[in-house]
Amino acid sequence: QVQLVESGGGWVQAGGSLRLSCAASGRTFSDCSMGWFRQAPGKEREFVAAITWSGSTRYADSVKGRFTISRDNAKNTVYLQMNSLKPEDTAIYYCAARRWQYMSSNPTDYDYWGQGTQVTVSS
Repeated sequence: QVQLVESGGGWVQAGGSLRLSCAASGRTFSDCSMGWFRQAPGKEREFVAAITWSGSTRYADSVKGRFTISRDNAKNTVYLQMNSLKPEDTAIYYCAARRWQYMSSNPTDYDYWGQGTQVTVSS
């Protein structure tokens, strides 16, 4: 079992930066690939970024070059550094874990989810 708790969300002006953290508990964390997803009101949940245990990464085209996903397996934590934020980045951001050592952009492939953290970007 893996439990996930996100933190670091908040309000920021366009062009600013935020760093989200996802603290994981459970002995299987190092065996999981991790992902970040987001969901805005009235919209479908969408893929943001993913990372494997070894550090390979994948990004949605909409955030590539602006966001960076990383993980610290020793600390059971995954991060999402968000730079050059835009109003369209406003959403609830969710951390997710998959019980396999490869990453996916499909939310149905993930087994565990955090409760989310709100990110609001003003123009």
